[in-house]
Amino acid sequence: MKADQIIPRYTYKDYSAWEGDWELINGYPYAMSPSARMKHQLTGKKIVRNIDDSFLRNKTCGCQAVYELDWIIDDSTVVRPDIMVICGPLDGDFLRYPPTLIVEILSETTRFKDRHTKFDLYQQQGVKYYLLADTTKETLEIFELKDNQYRSNDSLKIFDFHGKCQVEIGLDSIFVT
Repeated sequence: MKADQIIPRYTYKDYSAWEGDWELINGYPYAMSPSARMKHQLTGKKIVRNIDDSFLRNKTCGCQAVYELDWIIDDSTVVRPDIMVICGPLDGDFLRYPPTLIVEILSETTRFKDRHTKFDLYQQQGVKYYLLADTTKETLEIFELKDNQYRSNDSLKIFDFHGKCQVEIGLDSIFVT
């Protein structure tokens, strides 16, 4: 018997009734870790502030940075990235279309999922920019979607948000020392 025949799969309806923090990817539940460590939280705060400051300088953008908001991809997949940039209205309390940019802040418990499972998922969903912030190594990896594939572009400083605006996001000093 194959694993996918004996491991139960769930839907958004199941997910919405669960207690605690979860993600659901292709019907499989992933328990979220306890709250992030202080360095993770402070790095996330600096990134959101940095992105928001860029949008404030470019008043015509219409995009915003959000922290830990559910993105309901379909009935079997709901993720909660650390940070997303969304360019467009929300339909209800959660995002239901691909964000333009996602930042995942790596931790020991999420590193593999962020680098592989979510990398592939975000690429398939057409997320234009995927950033991986490693607070241990104090590195930021930037991936840009080109021809439906993520390409490493660590020198990228100006981000284009669907032609609505181009903003320079100073990500050089995001790590808390």
